[in-house]
Amino acid sequence: MKKFDVIVIGAGTGLEIVSFAAGRGMKVALIEEGVMGGTCLNRGCIPSKMLIHAADVAETIKSAGKFGISAKIDSVDLASLVKRVSETVDDDSKNIEESLREDNNVTIYKTRGKFVGDKTLEVAGETIVGDKIFIVAGTRPDVPPISGIESVPYLTSTEALRLTTLPETLVIIGGGYIAAELAHFFGSLGSTVHIINRGPKLVANEDSEIAEWFTGEFSKKHKVHLNAEIVGVRKEGSTVVVQIKNADGKTEDIAGNKLLMATGRKSNADILNVSDSGIKVSERGLIKVNDFLETSVKGVWALGDIVGILSLKHTANHQVGYVIRNAFLGEHEPVDYSAIGHAMFSSPQVAGVGKTEDELKKTNTPYRVGKYEYKNTGMGGALQENGLVKVLLAKDDDTILGCHIIGKDASTLIHEVIVAMKATGKASAITNAVHIHPALSEVIQRAFYSVE
Repeated sequence: MKKFDVIVIGAGTGLEIVSFAAGRGMKVALIEEGVMGGTCLNRGCIPSKMLIHAADVAETIKSAGKFGISAKIDSVDLASLVKRVSETVDDDSKNIEESLREDNNVTIYKTRGKFVGDKTLEVAGETIVGDKIFIVAGTRPDVPPISGIESVPYLTSTEALRLTTLPETLVIIGGGYIAAELAHFFGSLGSTVHIINRGPKLVANEDSEIAEWFTGEFSKKHKVHLNAEIVGVRKEGSTVVVQIKNADGKTEDIAGNKLLMATGRKSNADILNVSDSGIKVSERGLIKVNDFLETSVKGVWALGDIVGILSLKHTANHQVGYVIRNAFLGEHEPVDYSAIGHAMFSSPQVAGVGKTEDELKKTNTPYRVGKYEYKNTGMGGALQENGLVKVLLAKDDDTILGCHIIGKDASTLIHEVIVAMKATGKASAITNAVHIHPALSEVIQRAFYSVE
C-alpha cells in the first residue's frame, strides 16, 4: 500500500491543487485516465471556441451583402481546421504531462482509479491512500435509452469536435448549449442542420424571453423541431433516421449523414465507486458537498462539474481557490457563488448573470424590468444585427437581481454587469458611468436607464 499526502482525481482544474501541493514538497498522486488538461482543454471550451470562431467568420462572409460587399465562400477545409485546433490542444496537453513527470513530488497514474475503502483507492493494480483527497473528475456525455440507439453510429460532442468531413446533413438530438453551439458551427460552414428538442423552446434554462427570442432566430437558420418525442432511431445504408412524434401526434422521419447526441452530461462519480468510501451522492449521481466543498468524508473534497454547482469551467476555477485555502492554509471560508455569469457562443450569442424573471416570479420576489434592443443604438444600427438586453432590478431600490443578453458579443457585454454586481450590486454603478459613444456597450446602460 502506498501512502500520499495528497491524491487528486482528475487533471483539469485539479492540476491547480497538484501544483500547489507539489510545490510545497508534498507527495502527490494524480489519477487521470485521459489526457492532461481535462474537458475544457481537450473536449470542451478551448477546441469548441477555436472551431466556432471559424463559423463566425463564415457567417460574416455570408452576411457581407447587406453592407454592400460582394463575397462568397468557395470551400471549407474542415480537415485542416480541425487538424490545427487538435494539434494546438494536444500540444498543450502533452506539455502539461511532460512538466508533471519532471516533478519528483508527483506520481501520475494514467489509468482509471476507484475507491475501495475509506480514503483508499485501487489504481493500476496498486492500493493507495491519501491524507487529503480531491475529486475533480468531471462529467461525461449522457446518452438516453432511445429505441435502436445501440445499433446506430452516433457522435457526442467529443467526437464532433474531431470530425474532419463536413456532413451534408447533421441531425442533433437535444436543445441545450452544446446543441446550439455545434449547430452554429456545422450550419455556418455548410451543413444542413436538424435540431430535435422535446420542449417548446431551445436553451430552456435561460430567461424565458431570451430563450424564445433565441429559438425564433435559430429557426431562421436551421430546421428546428420542437415538442418532438423521439420514437426511435435506425440506420438505412449510410443514413441515420430519427423518427419523431410531433405535438399533433403525427410521426415524421428526420434523416441525416451524421447523428449528434447532445442530450446532457452525467457525473463520473459512479465510475469512481465513491460510495465505497462513504462519500454521499445525490439522486442525479452528483457528489454532495457542504458550503466549503467538503464531502461527507472528512479530508475529502470535491469540486467542478462532478458536484453540479453552476457547472462551468470558470466556476471550477473559482472553487479551487477556496479548496486550496480551506484544505491547506487553515481557512474555513464558504464559497461565494454570487454574480457568476455564463455565456453561450452560438449565433446569436446568449449570456446571463443572476436571477431570471421566471425564477423571481417563482419565489414571489418583487422586481422591475428594463429592456433595450441593439438596433436602437448607434453601433447596433451599424452592425445591422439585432439583439436584446434585459435587466432585472429590485422593486424598492437599484439592486441588480439579474441581466440577460442575446445578440452579438453578449459574452463580453455581460461582464460590465458582473463587475457591477460584484463591486456594489447597484445599477448606479452602470448608469453613472460615462459610456463611450457609440460603442455597443451603450446598450447595457440604456437597458438600465429603461427600468420601469
